Amino acid sequence: MKGLIFINPFLVTKQNVHQAERLKEEFNKKGIEIEIVSDGYLHVTINSDGALVDFKGIDFAIYLDKDKYLSEVLERGGLRLFNRHEAVRICDDKAQTCIALLGKGVNMPTTVFGALCYSSKSEIKPETADKIAIQTGYPVVIKESFGSLGKGVYIARDKNELLLVMEQVKLKPHLFQSYCGAKPGTDIRVIVIGGKVIASMERHNDGDFRSNIAQGGVGKAIELPNNYKKTALRCAEVLGLDYCGVDLLYGDNGEPVVCEVNSNAFFDGIEKVTGVNVAKAYVEHVIKTLSK
Repeated sequence: MKGLIFINPFLVTKQNVHQAERLKEEFNKKGIEIEIVSDGYLHVTINSDGALVDFKGIDFAIYLDKDKYLSEVLERGGLRLFNRHEAVRICDDKAQTCIALLGKGVNMPTTVFGALCYSSKSEIKPETADKIAIQTGYPVVIKESFGSLGKGVYIARDKNELLLVMEQVKLKPHLFQSYCGAKPGTDIRVIVIGGKVIASMERHNDGDFRSNIAQGGVGKAIELPNNYKKTALRCAEVLGLDYCGVDLLYGDNGEPVVCEVNSNAFFDGIEKVTGVNVAKAYVEHVIKTLSK
C-alpha cells in the first residue's frame, strides 16, 4: 500500500510539517510507504477528457491542505482522500460549517452572516451594527470565514468597537456570533477519528478570549462529559469527516455549544497533554477503511 500526505506549498509551517511527519512515522511503522507532497498542483491537469492525476500506484492521500480546488480534482481523478473533498470544503469555511450543521441537533451561537462587500469605498452603516447587536448582544464575536489558529477572530464589546471591526473585515467573507461567556477564554478540543472520540482537552487562556494554544492558551486533559461527546460525534457525522477537531464552548447551562469544526486540526498539543497517540489512531483508521 502506498500513500501521499498533501501540505500546502505556501504554508509550510512548523505545525504543518510536524503533522505530516508524525503521520508518516506511524504509516512507516505499519510498513506503508508514504510521501509528503507540497507541490500537488503540479501533478494534476484538466483537459477535455477530464481530470488527470499523475500519481500512479498511489492508494490514498491524507489531505492536510485546505485548497478546495486541488482536493476536488484529486478526488475526481480517483484518489481516495482523508478527509474527502466535500468535508474539507465545508470545514474550511466557518459560515458554510454553520449552514451544514443547521437543524442537525447541535447547539451553536446565535449567528449573523456579514453582507459581502466588493468595494473599499463602501460605507458601513451604523444602524447595521445596531441590528447585529439586537441578535447577538454584546460582546459580539466576529470571525473571518477563512482562517485557523485563532487568526481572523475578533471581539467587540460595544458599538464603536463593532463598527471598527466591521470596517476591517468588510471585504472578506465573515460572520457575527453571540459570545459564550460561561467560562471566558476556555473551550474543549475533541479529536474524532472514524466516528470515535480519541482524545479531548480543555484549553484556557488568561490573556485572550481565544483559547487556541497558538494564541497563548494552555491545555489540560479532561474526562469528556457525555453530552459533549455526543455533540462532537454528531458534528463529525453530519460533515462526513474521517478525522477532525471539534471545538466546543461551555453554554450558560453547561450545555456544549459548537464553536468550530476543523478538518485538519493540529494534534501535537493534544498528544502532549493527553499522552494519546492521535497519529497512530488516524493511521489505523485509514488502513481499516481501505481494507473494507
